[in-house]
Amino acid sequence: MKNLRSAESDKDFVSKQSIALKEARETKYWLKLLVKSEIVPDEKVAGLVDECEQLMRIIAKSIVTTKGKMKNN
Repeated sequence: MKNLRSAESDKDFVSKQSIALKEARETKYWLKLLVKSEIVPDEKVAGLVDECEQLMRIIAKSIVTTKGKMKNN
């Protein structure tokens, strides 16, 4: 069956997911900076910050699960 994760291996998948996690963290940082700088009100970005946090949890869990699978193989 074709690999649907767009990665060559579990190691590659973890690497790509780690980059995605880093980007989500950076996005959250910039959203918070917009609020702290009083450029955008908190109410405008609160939903986006929440989505970043949810994505970060999903991606992090995916990394942990894949690393656990790699360790057991």
